[in-house]
Amino acid sequence: MKPATVTPGGKALRLSFEFFPPKTPEGESQLWETAGALSAYDPGFMSVTYGAGGTTKVPTLATVGHLLKMGLPAASHLTCVGATKEETHAVVADFQGVGVKHFVALRGDPPGGVGAPYQPHPGGYANAAELVAGLRGLGFEISVSAYPEKHPQSPDVAADVDMLKRKVDAGATRALTQFFFENDDFERYLERVRKAGISIPIVPGILPVHNLSQVQKFAGMCGATVPGWLADRLGPVDDRPQERAAVAVELAIRQVEDLIARGIDEFHFYTMNRSTLVSAVCDGVGFAKAERSRAAGAAA
Repeated sequence: MKPATVTPGGKALRLSFEFFPPKTPEGESQLWETAGALSAYDPGFMSVTYGAGGTTKVPTLATVGHLLKMGLPAASHLTCVGATKEETHAVVADFQGVGVKHFVALRGDPPGGVGAPYQPHPGGYANAAELVAGLRGLGFEISVSAYPEKHPQSPDVAADVDMLKRKVDAGATRALTQFFFENDDFERYLERVRKAGISIPIVPGILPVHNLSQVQKFAGMCGATVPGWLADRLGPVDDRPQERAAVAVELAIRQVEDLIARGIDEFHFYTMNRSTLVSAVCDGVGFAKAERSRAAGAAA
């Protein structure tokens, strides 16, 4: 990932953004507008999520292809759950065909959803480390996931860090974390990761809160924690959108600025396919915009 031109505090800071495939024509228009607006911050990449077992293969492929046609550095998530190796390779070929050069390699949630027992597909990749190894020889840039508060299906933090090391040893060059709100949790996790001999960038996932109850639901599914202080700040303004947005932006700015003070120089934003809060956070932190968006006029 190339450095952004922004250097608050004398450091070159780097950004990336995450989207999900839109489900409606209105959602498509919103996503292209969002991607165009956020491209002004010169992100290293914009990733698009992918459902377990290829359940969003077609919309993910279409979304990534459109972003690439807009001239944006699009990356695709890729899961291996519920598929044979041959099926996974066929998906990879489809994405390669539209110009994808960067995958975020994930195991994926079990077909029964988060919390259901995971069973590797017969003839498939057993986990994300095996998937990374399968992609490594094909010349792709490979990012993976990391969990500051532990993956919900890991028996303990040590096993979780061991899995990350296996993914790195297999060829991953960057880890994007699940969202979190307590920077101390991230710092403790980063210390454990470094002690385990993992030296790749561990990029904090930042989620400006659009909807408190939705984030609490997401957190319950992925093993993240919504601290009481955050709920105390956002709960009273939940029915007042402008005030809620202002508080959400303030909290996210504080989180990013504190991480910068701790030496972090790369950030991955979960956008929820909206640019308003993310742009406000980036502006508040001081990330510079290019003179014009690289995607200006290309969203149509």
